[in-house]
Amino acid sequence: MTELFDTYGKSYRDVVQSSIDFSGLPYDFFTQAKADLLGSAVTAHFGAGAKPALLDVGCGVGSLHPFIKRRFARLCGADVSDQCIAQARASNPAVEYRAYKGLHVPYADDEFDVAYAACVMHHVPPADWLAFLCETRRVVRPGGLICIVEHNPFNPLTQLAVRRCPFDAEAVLLRAGKTRQLLHEAGLRNVNSAYFLLLPSAKPLARYVEGVLSSLPLGAQYMAFGEVPPHVAEPRRDASRAAA
Repeated sequence: MTELFDTYGKSYRDVVQSSIDFSGLPYDFFTQAKADLLGSAVTAHFGAGAKPALLDVGCGVGSLHPFIKRRFARLCGADVSDQCIAQARASNPAVEYRAYKGLHVPYADDEFDVAYAACVMHHVPPADWLAFLCETRRVVRPGGLICIVEHNPFNPLTQLAVRRCPFDAEAVLLRAGKTRQLLHEAGLRNVNSAYFLLLPSAKPLARYVEGVLSSLPLGAQYMAFGEVPPHVAEPRRDASRAAA
């Protein structure tokens, strides 16, 4: 996967745009929709005016970050592609980026309030899906939020876009129900999901209709999210009994 995205690092945006040209919509339309939904999820979880710290896992070239940087007190991105990270740093000098290999995210336990991964898991081997989410959870403090955006495999236009995108050739799409199940298995609570990108408009009425229909598997993508519960302390052993 690292080599794949290193190959497309400098042309990532153009490659994605070519895969969605049939929609007549620009790349930024989809990016803005993700930013708006993420912002709504953060406001619902932390309250209006909150500016938490966010880690974007699998951030790619950082295309989302100009759209969300004002929403967060700290914004960081991590990716397995050195080329993508180099481009992200050049485009967003105020954002902190780190490259990494394997599944270990290069940040400390409980370091962020929010972790976000958009269209990343379908590039992760299915055998590693749960490990990816557990590692993502590790860097989010108790009470924090994890948001996962993925393609909706029930949407025929999404299927077309995936077939047209060269770096999605080996992608394995996840149903929203599967992603929710994995979030539960990773130990999250209050897990839910919402479909979006149903209508080709960012006007308030279109967004309202999308919100009303967000529980139906109609939109091109969905966001699944859950809360990191408090840490559970391991039970203390009775020293006298242990000695006995």
